[in-house]
Amino acid sequence: MKAIIPAAGFGTRMRPLTFTRPKPVLNVAGKPIIVHAIETLQAAGIREIGIVVSEITRPAVRQATEDLPGVNVTYLEQPEMLGLGHAVLMGREWVGSDDVCVYLGDNLFQEGVGAYVDLFRRERPDAVIGLVEVENPRAFGVAELDGSRIVRLVEKPQNPPSNFAVAGVYCFSSRIFDLLGSLKPSARGEYEITDAIQGLIDAGGTVLGQPVHGWWKDTGQPRDLIEANHLLLERLEGKVLGTVEDSRLSGPVVLAATAVVRGSKIVGPAMIGEGVTIEDAYIGPFTSIGAGSVIRNAEIEHSVIEQECVIENVETRLQDCLIGLRAVVRGGRRIPKTLKLTLSDASIVELT
Repeated sequence: MKAIIPAAGFGTRMRPLTFTRPKPVLNVAGKPIIVHAIETLQAAGIREIGIVVSEITRPAVRQATEDLPGVNVTYLEQPEMLGLGHAVLMGREWVGSDDVCVYLGDNLFQEGVGAYVDLFRRERPDAVIGLVEVENPRAFGVAELDGSRIVRLVEKPQNPPSNFAVAGVYCFSSRIFDLLGSLKPSARGEYEITDAIQGLIDAGGTVLGQPVHGWWKDTGQPRDLIEANHLLLERLEGKVLGTVEDSRLSGPVVLAATAVVRGSKIVGPAMIGEGVTIEDAYIGPFTSIGAGSVIRNAEIEHSVIEQECVIENVETRLQDCLIGLRAVVRGGRRIPKTLKLTLSDASIVELT
């Protein structure tokens, strides 16, 4: 089985973070989102991975993924953004007659995708679709079930046939490409993968639904990155390799070998990257700090700080923040409020 990860779009719902970088390379829990996706596929035994990119996203996606150990990555060009079905179709020649797992790389699964791959290999249906039980199925593609078999897919129905929404993992035989190749654009001008799946069902194919076990997270908006960071750090195992001077570390903390902590307190779970300097600071739970950042005379918790940021002399605690690459936050006079920030790359905030 091979895998396809669509990564050709920039992710407009993630702005301002995606004004300068595509969504798949945004960091969460110390790694780009797409690297988490690849590691999830590796854990399911998949080593051949095709990443669908556009001319715009290719450089950043390639930089994040080309040297990963244990996988062979192929970059598949999608010249136009014409929907998920079209993105998957770009892998037709590369996949050939093999089976394929389509994994939406901005989705995170607590238990990975092994259950879907195993069910497909064991039962040999035409497709296995991940399903997640949601409170408001009207906002999703929804599956109508007969036992474990999907008999109909309905996109954003007013009267949902179930509470099971389609999650971001699909396993297919190569038969799916014939259906994708014959699709017509939907009302919104896109080639919908749900239409191809419905085509399998209408032709008498077997499409099985596999419910998600554990948590599932779709990182579609900035706040979702903070929540995903929290969920991933919950299972963090501490490993302190860096320099710690006159400081206190408690709970699971990952401190990279070249990181330095002086006169500070860190309460895990927290992840501190290579080359980070933390001085006279407090780093609270569920915080990840990217390589090369400097945190000095500041307090941060429940936040994602990307690489090469500078945060210093901020007397108000930063909480629930997303700070992009090389952003700078400098404090001045005391402001007795909590700050909640979403900053794109290279931003500068002066608190005076």
